[in-house]
Amino acid sequence: MSRIGNNPVTIPEGVTVDVNNNNITVKGKLGELTQEFSDVEIKVEEGKVNVSRSSDKKDQRAKHGLYRSLINNMVDGVSKGWTKELELVGVGYRASNQGQKLELALGFSHSIVLNVAPEVKIETISEKGKNPIIKLSSHDKQLVGQVAAKIRGFRPPEPYKGKGVKFVGEELRRKAGKSA
Repeated sequence: MSRIGNNPVTIPEGVTVDVNNNNITVKGKLGELTQEFSDVEIKVEEGKVNVSRSSDKKDQRAKHGLYRSLINNMVDGVSKGWTKELELVGVGYRASNQGQKLELALGFSHSIVLNVAPEVKIETISEKGKNPIIKLSSHDKQLVGQVAAKIRGFRPPEPYKGKGVKFVGEELRRKAGKSA
């Protein structure tokens, strides 16, 4: 029995949910998201979205909670939005943006230029004496996570000094250096 899948998703004010054939569309003040679904039934009634399955087959049980979580993320995204913050730890590591172009200096011989999808808003914060921070925000949780993972993948944090690109608040496993 899926504990997550059985919970209804409450629809906040200003958000509309439409179900057509095998597509669900969620519209809100921040944007519009569409998701294709299969093997489950989705019903919208009285300000709530209910996800149910017709049998207890393994693939239907697996998708029951998945689609409920995806719908919940879509509803939260179009009403509140999602943000991720990345911190650049290291001497000389810099970040700057011009529109949707993010330029990173991460200790390589060249700078990295990344064109980010137009749905994602980029903000770079550079204060003297503090590590640069990249702030990503969008209504699509999956897209924000994907862009953040791509940026982190350019220079993941290393375990000895902690240098690299890390999420704000991320706890790193540190190793002791070589013993003399």
